[in-house]
Order: sequence, then structure tokens, then C-alpha cells
Amino acid sequence: MPQLTAALQVALLLSAVPAQYLLSRWTSGTAAQRSLATQGILDTLKWVKESYLNMAVWEDWLNSWFLSKEEEMDFRQALEETFSLELMMQNNDQGYFGVSEEPRSPRPEYVLHRVGEVIMETQNNMVGVIVGWDTGLRAPPEWIKRKKYTDSEVQKLEDTPHYRILFSGPDQSSLLIGYIPQTAIHRFDGLQPDIPTLGNYFYHFDGKRFVMQEWLKERYPED
Repeated sequence: MPQLTAALQVALLLSAVPAQYLLSRWTSGTAAQRSLATQGILDTLKWVKESYLNMAVWEDWLNSWFLSKEEEMDFRQALEETFSLELMMQNNDQGYFGVSEEPRSPRPEYVLHRVGEVIMETQNNMVGVIVGWDTGLRAPPEWIKRKKYTDSEVQKLEDTPHYRILFSGPDQSSLLIGYIPQTAIHRFDGLQPDIPTLGNYFYHFDGKRFVMQEWLKERYPED
């Protein structure tokens, strides 16, 4: 039964790489980094399902009985890129994703939201807290490529304020970080969300917004 052998080979190839990364990535790093890596794995598995596990692709592979070297390299490269971007979202030295230490002053009038505000993003209606912003899109080329923006969309986003936002993850101790354009969020008053690590950024909640710690106030003196 050569078809069964081929299917087994493909399954082993697909499972080997994620397992290796789980062992190497989940045994080190912070809880937030492991949470981000987990989300990256879920995104990658979705991509695998759509790209590798549909019937048409299976038929092609079963006809050839193995995964080509080129396809295996593409798969490994996609995993590498996913983990790299997720860790870069956590922190980086290039100032991407709203982590630049450069003071945001003067504050442009077209930046409508402020650090410490509670917002809701419009795609999934998730409630989060702003911990940073850029006057325009500041992200690595590989992240922009993954978002599949057109050239015209990229040009527009480069002039659109983007916000670094903390969200609660699927459990109480997990954290998600978003980098979202101004057009995709709106202010959400009357709620104090319980999100991990907020205490690293803010002193307290004053009833309307979170009050920044001094180090964060130095970056956003007019917020």
C-alpha cells in the first residue's frame, strides 16, 4: 500500500518540525514569549491546514509519495519566520511595533488615542489597553509581507497611527500583544480590564484610563 506509506511520510514531516520548535522554544523565555510563540504556532498550523492539508494538495503529494526538499524548506522557513516575528513583537532594538524609546513629542493632532486608554479592536471585539504608539506603520518587511498588504495599502498605513496594545490571552495568565492601526480601534470607557503585566506600565486605573509610570511618561510626555 504505497499510498499509506506516503501519507505516513508526509505526516511525520509535518509533525517533526513543530515538535522540535516546541521543545526548543517552550523550555526557555518568559511566559509572555511562550504565549506569543503559541499563537504563532496556531497561525502556522492554520496556514498548514489551508496550504498542505486540502484534498487537492494531498492528491498531488500522494502521487509523488513524498514531500519535496523545496516544500520542506519552505515549511521550515515559515516556522522560523513565525517565531522570529512573534519574539520581535515582544521586544526589539529596531523600534518596531511601538517599542521605540524616542519621546513622542510634539504629539500630532491626528493621533487620536493616548497611552493608558482602554480600547476595543473592531475585528474581534477584544478589549485591550494602549501601551505605545507610532505616528505611522513601523514594522519589519517580513511582517508586512505576512499581512499581505497591497502597495497602496502600505502607503496609506505608513501615514496611519499604529498602537501597541495589550490584550488578555485565552487564560488569566497569558498575554497577547497587538500592533493595530487607528482605523481598527475605538475607545471603550467604563471598564478596567484585568490584563497581565499592566503593572509594569501603569500605577493605577483612575476610573477612565490607566496612569503611566514615569519611564513610560518620558516616552509619551503629552499623553
